[in-house]
Amino acid sequence: MSVKNKVQLITYADSLGGDLKKLRHVLNTHFKGLFQGGVHILPPFPSSGDRGFSPVTYFQIEPSFGDWEDIQALAADQDVLLDLMVNHMSSNSMFFQDFLKNGSKSEYAEMFLSVKKIWPDGNPKKEDLDKIFLRRTVPFSDFTVGNGEKQTLWTTFGNGNPSDQVDIDVNSPVTRALYTKIIEYFRANHVRIVRLDAVGYVIKKAGTPCFFVEPEIFLFMDWIRDLAVKNGIELLPEVHADLATQRQLVDRGYWIYDFILPYLILETLIKKRSHTLKEYLKVRPSHQFTMLDCHDGIPVKPDLNGFYNSQDVNDLMDICQKRGAGFSRVISVEHKDADGFDVHQICGTYYSMLGGDDDAYFAARAIQLFTPGIPQIYYVGLLAGKNDVDAAEKSGEMREVNRHSYTLEEIDQEIERPVVKRLLRLIEFRNNYPAFDGDCTFDDCSDEELSITWIKKNLQTNLYIDLKLNAVKISFLDEKSGKQASLD
Repeated sequence: MSVKNKVQLITYADSLGGDLKKLRHVLNTHFKGLFQGGVHILPPFPSSGDRGFSPVTYFQIEPSFGDWEDIQALAADQDVLLDLMVNHMSSNSMFFQDFLKNGSKSEYAEMFLSVKKIWPDGNPKKEDLDKIFLRRTVPFSDFTVGNGEKQTLWTTFGNGNPSDQVDIDVNSPVTRALYTKIIEYFRANHVRIVRLDAVGYVIKKAGTPCFFVEPEIFLFMDWIRDLAVKNGIELLPEVHADLATQRQLVDRGYWIYDFILPYLILETLIKKRSHTLKEYLKVRPSHQFTMLDCHDGIPVKPDLNGFYNSQDVNDLMDICQKRGAGFSRVISVEHKDADGFDVHQICGTYYSMLGGDDDAYFAARAIQLFTPGIPQIYYVGLLAGKNDVDAAEKSGEMREVNRHSYTLEEIDQEIERPVVKRLLRLIEFRNNYPAFDGDCTFDDCSDEELSITWIKKNLQTNLYIDLKLNAVKISFLDEKSGKQASLD
């Protein structure tokens, strides 16, 4: 299959109405035909935590969300994208529970990464630990398996010791057999795109950052891509890394996420200068999925390495913090900047970080949708949602500030807001105007302006933004009349 050059939606199974049936109702009632590119349903599987990203199994849907028939029903209307957490699984999974019970005698024992697989004496060297790109203070957890044997296993993500997110040995034949079954099961249930969550972390090797370790990372990715191709599935690797690393993926034919764009658009609209954004637009690959917001935060390090000034980021962070945003930090000292700069992500809704300014928010979405790539719109962003501070405080999870769950009644109200109606018209235009399948140019203009033009044969459309006023003008040649028109 080929990825459609149309707009996609990102949502949790229960965030637009409460479950999968209500999600389909919302899509067919309020957004019918709008997400022609598909819908990315964030992990709808039974999970022990991390809002679905600690999966217990892929062969069931969380009962409170629905079942696989609901996924098939959604897939009948548009392509469906699901996640495969290739780096880890829940400690509550049947595979790990069998390992806990039977230890080395378990048929699944080789699925999991003990420290001894990397350091045979079981004692990681300090110089090796210092190089690791950490997502928690210590990337290991202690477990008692079998008849009392103590094992230290790799746990890149999660909280506490032991973590509930246990890393998987992707080179194990048992793992490969499981991933084959999962991909085949996805195909049988009409899943068309699979996001490889945390794929950059799957290779652990002494003396490396244990992130995107070459060439081993490509050996695994090429294996799973071959498997996906056989099943008519497209892959979308989720890798937070600098542009040079992303280019390697593009050069090998993979889709990537444009994790640089969200921050640069935010900075452009808040600082009211477009120089850095324009320089980036001229050099970025077009074989990307674009986004402004997602279930995590707006990436900074390591994604923007080479595209930011730490003082500028600190200034912008101060503004975002006053507007209710929070931050996650790089843990590893070696992966911080020399001046100590360590911002990993900025957490908050894009609308709130732009100060609730409808014009600035529409300008941000217009830039996203005019930038070459496959646009993904996060459900909170679709409704121009504000920071859900209560949810973040109640859960203790900072990222919940941008994960509000909308009732059907709330959705009925939110779609009547002018900024939302304006965004829906823009999405429809992006989906249907033929010039977006043509050639894109980034026009010369001052750093207080931005201008992007798409041309296909005799049709063309132009986005012009006056950053001083957040004034957006979208003009196009009308197909029927042959006259210039504008998108109101």
